[in-house]
Amino acid sequence: MSLSLALLFVVSLAEILLLVVVLCFFRRLRKTEALLNKLQQNQAEFLRKLHFNAELEQELVSSFEKRQAELSDLDKKLGARTAELEALMKQAGQVVRSPRLFREIVLQGREQGRSAKEMALSLGLSVDEVELILEQAKT
Repeated sequence: MSLSLALLFVVSLAEILLLVVVLCFFRRLRKTEALLNKLQQNQAEFLRKLHFNAELEQELVSSFEKRQAELSDLDKKLGARTAELEALMKQAGQVVRSPRLFREIVLQGREQGRSAKEMALSLGLSVDEVELILEQAKT
């Protein structure tokens, strides 16, 4: 009986060891499963953030395109305004150099008591031209 008892003891010990191995395997399997779930959650979170970033990038691109269109429109308006102002400046330059304006300035200068030489220097004319304007005004 000692052989059968020893055999029973060895088989029971093998079963207990096998049970311990199975329990360790399931514990390890549970840890792996928890780790896998955590990785899946992290991946889902990462994908959500990627999607959010893609939407944000799209908004930035559309905002940039809108600003570019606005800047282009402002540039066109500025170009038109510049041309308009240049035309006005040219027109003003013509008015400033008009003989009628020089005549009025010389006559006002005479009324204020300024000399012909002073008026000639301020207007960029010769003294003879100023005196000629004054003579024509007398007649």
